Amino acid sequence: MSWLDPGPFLRGLAWLDAEGRPVRADPDDTMRLPWDTGERAALPIGMRVEFTARGASAVEIRYRARVPEPDDELAGLAHTFALWEGDHLIHETAAEPAEEGVVALQLPHHNGKFTVHPPESCSPVMLGVRAIGGTITPAPRGPRWLVHGDSITEGWWSTRPAHAWPAVAGRALGLDTVNLGYAGAARGELPTAEQLARLPADVITLAFGTNCWSRIPFSATLMHETTLAFIRLVRRGHPKTPLLVLSPLLRPEAERTPNALGATLAGLRAAMEDATRHLIAAGDRTLQLLPGQGLLAPNHLADGLHPNDEGHALLGSAVARALAPHVPEPPRRESRGLRDVRRSSA
Repeated sequence: MSWLDPGPFLRGLAWLDAEGRPVRADPDDTMRLPWDTGERAALPIGMRVEFTARGASAVEIRYRARVPEPDDELAGLAHTFALWEGDHLIHETAAEPAEEGVVALQLPHHNGKFTVHPPESCSPVMLGVRAIGGTITPAPRGPRWLVHGDSITEGWWSTRPAHAWPAVAGRALGLDTVNLGYAGAARGELPTAEQLARLPADVITLAFGTNCWSRIPFSATLMHETTLAFIRLVRRGHPKTPLLVLSPLLRPEAERTPNALGATLAGLRAAMEDATRHLIAAGDRTLQLLPGQGLLAPNHLADGLHPNDEGHALLGSAVARALAPHVPEPPRRESRGLRDVRRSSA
């Protein structure tokens, strides 16, 4: 069977760059972003292949991925394609980064809806998909969920991409999760808010703030005003879209320790929550707050900051419960090819 255009099968896409590679920041608006945001946005975090199989025994994916040099920190890391059915991992298949390669994934039965989570390191690009012994069609799209945050949202310390909390919550609610988490960044950068405002979305979650304690220190007043400004800019493009603010999670070392501007993480969290409550009280009926401090315990943190797999699962479940009453019915959208993604998101 001939190769099919992967575009209609891909989920979790925000933008494509000029060479057709998935990126997670607007390629026409990179000059206003901090360097660390732009670097992390080059990785296709959260991208998935979703399909419905009919009579197929396997699916093949043709891909391209950057081949790391022997001394590269990515050399030797697991490069696996994970096949999921619903909330169940079926199996993982190892493949090597290559200028062009093909991986075959055996299906547990010949009919059903499946998701493939490709590896996220080495910036893989999907070149084609095809069924073996049957047919595959793009799976129906769920409501589009934009999730903005830092390394916790990006999925750090989860053992696999599918275990990151946005993936967990997205599966639970049947959402097309678009992961816009930027490790080391997500400090309320206002250009990011404007980019979110321009992206199509059915649901939005903002989960930044931890890096405002140490990486670039904020005062509580600055955190309060930044939160107001960020949400107001997002609202310019999404005035009525359900929007959930998740305040910073537990970080034991930072809770009572003042940063360079005298703010503790507890104080920054309170400032973000107060700003969100102010907007709710002012009449934003589709804005809601999920306080982050009590969602995880110290034993759910792998390194005192990032959740382990159990922590990601608990966080994903908490977010799913908060979002569930506000998730719209799946929109009726035609599948879009790769070129259409950039056109509609610009």
